[in-house]
Amino acid sequence: MSADLVGPFPDGADPDEYDRLRRRVLWSFPTGLFVVGTTAVIDGEHRYNLMTANLVVQVATRPKLVAVAVEAEAVTAQLARAGRVFSVSLLGREDRAVVRRFVKPVADVVLDDAGRPVAMAGEPVKLASTGAPVLAGAAAWVDCRLHSLDELGSHVLLVGEVVDVDGPPGEDGRDILRMEDTRMSYGG
Repeated sequence: MSADLVGPFPDGADPDEYDRLRRRVLWSFPTGLFVVGTTAVIDGEHRYNLMTANLVVQVATRPKLVAVAVEAEAVTAQLARAGRVFSVSLLGREDRAVVRRFVKPVADVVLDDAGRPVAMAGEPVKLASTGAPVLAGAAAWVDCRLHSLDELGSHVLLVGEVVDVDGPPGEDGRDILRMEDTRMSYGG
């Protein structure tokens, strides 16, 4: 049995086989692929990041709240804790290669003369009203102030109140990118 296996396991089940089955089932949950932006001043330095995420969902209508799950140790979680803001960029299906640029923390940030990012990982960006970066080519985006943050073990759930949006998605006929459009898998 692998040390990476996480229980519980049903009585009599082979843990390795059961884990493979459970991952296949969990990977089949329909999810999108999004790019989450964060910003904060840490140790006197203004930092920005964009990160690929697949779990983003509206969780309340009054107020308008959006939840994003991110790894607890990710740069995005660190910046959201400190800056108390995040954005979510929705991409068109034809932009599936873009999300691969943001699976690791962004090291390549191009700033303008005022110190604002204009490109991250080679992709043009702009700042939303909270200061969180959004992809300039996004089909739509939401900008959020952090409402709450729940520690969930390996991940944190960022819940943000929507303070600004742009879009709407699909207005130009593009479908929104989903996990099934790529060979990426996450979860399980």
